[in-house]
Amino acid sequence: MTQEDGELDSLVRKRIRALRVAQGWSLDELATRARLSPSTLSRIETGRRRLALDQLVTLARALDTSLDQLVETAADDVISSPTIDAAHQQMRWPVRAAPDLTVVRQRVTDPPPDNPARMRAHPGHEWLVVLSGTAVLLLGNRRFRVETNQAAEFPTMLPHAIGAEGGPCEVLGIFDRDARRGHQGGAGGQAPDAS
Repeated sequence: MTQEDGELDSLVRKRIRALRVAQGWSLDELATRARLSPSTLSRIETGRRRLALDQLVTLARALDTSLDQLVETAADDVISSPTIDAAHQQMRWPVRAAPDLTVVRQRVTDPPPDNPARMRAHPGHEWLVVLSGTAVLLLGNRRFRVETNQAAEFPTMLPHAIGAEGGPCEVLGIFDRDARRGHQGGAGGQAPDAS
């Protein structure tokens, strides 16, 4: 066994124990859920028993996780820097663990559009939180004031647009892949552009 294999082995054992403890389960409870004996589970957690793939699959299921998550080692890319789009006054970050999601921070300065034709509808889902100031979210025929630290979540098949009220506001949005595509090439007065 190489040093790298030994480190992964130790990491997996620690994860099994940490997930069990986080659930508030005793050795007996997890052993029952995984159809293992408590002594076998104890030896797995402490390193006195070899890790077998079939047992790892069973333990992952019992701990409500995946085998991939149980053995994942990539933790080098913890910090990421944004892509900056100065023209739209926004920053974008991909979410590595969920490639369909993008996080966007945008400064909104224009009021919401007066013309309903400037509202967009497209497949997808958006979630946003106002970091500072007050935003106005137009959603279908409804108008919502979203103040600092308040969040809004909506399906993007509803015609929508966002603007600032009483001065600029900062908005942090999370877009799924469809919502991101729906905002490509957007302009001011619309929901944050996550293109």
